[in-house]
Amino acid sequence: MKSIIITGASGGIGKATALAFLEAGWTVGLLARNAAKLDELAADHPAAHALPCDVTDVDQVEAAFQDFVGKVGHLDVLFNNAGRGAPPQTIDEMDPEVWKAVLDVNLTGMFLCARAAFRVMRHQKPQGGRIINNGSISAVMPRPGAAPYNATKHGVLGLTKTLSLDGRPFDIACGQIDIGNALTEMTARMAGGVPQADGSRKPEPTMDVSNVSASVLHMAGLPLSANVQQLTVMATKMPYIGRG
Repeated sequence: MKSIIITGASGGIGKATALAFLEAGWTVGLLARNAAKLDELAADHPAAHALPCDVTDVDQVEAAFQDFVGKVGHLDVLFNNAGRGAPPQTIDEMDPEVWKAVLDVNLTGMFLCARAAFRVMRHQKPQGGRIINNGSISAVMPRPGAAPYNATKHGVLGLTKTLSLDGRPFDIACGQIDIGNALTEMTARMAGGVPQADGSRKPEPTMDVSNVSASVLHMAGLPLSANVQQLTVMATKMPYIGRG
């Protein structure tokens, strides 16, 4: 049975993806801070393992990965999904602590989880595995008033490319999924209007989150001789192509 650890698995994209992988017959490590939500999800699925963890804490990350591999024996895929945003503001109005908090989760947390997965995949037998990082369309085309989020997602793109390159000798593939307006608790606000590049505020179209989980499942199911380096899945009519 193939295995995957999904970070940010207590809700939104992470939870939807975890359910899709469980339905497809995978063993799934559910990693997030909210232990109660993870336990609730795992209780209904024998192939799910709750891994309560703060992705910004190196010791907790290492312990969670060791716990999962100790129980399952191997790690085929990491979906590096945990992330957060911040209220829209121009940089001069922004509290530096907000910048640090977003950076800690979106970039340092992703680094720490990729680091733990890479080590497992490099030393397990058979060697190898796959890391899928959750970028964003903001990794390529930023939203206004979102300096911390945009900067971290640009950083994720650099991390993805580096892992893709450094993983080659060890059969570790790394790709990135850039998601635009999947409907979750985090994006529900878009129905009420969000800032646009021209200074206006408008509602934006969204898509069902199942489109994301299906895309991740496709990426994860490829043989290690093939890799989706970067995939964009987005609401068809959202303002992305031509943004700004």
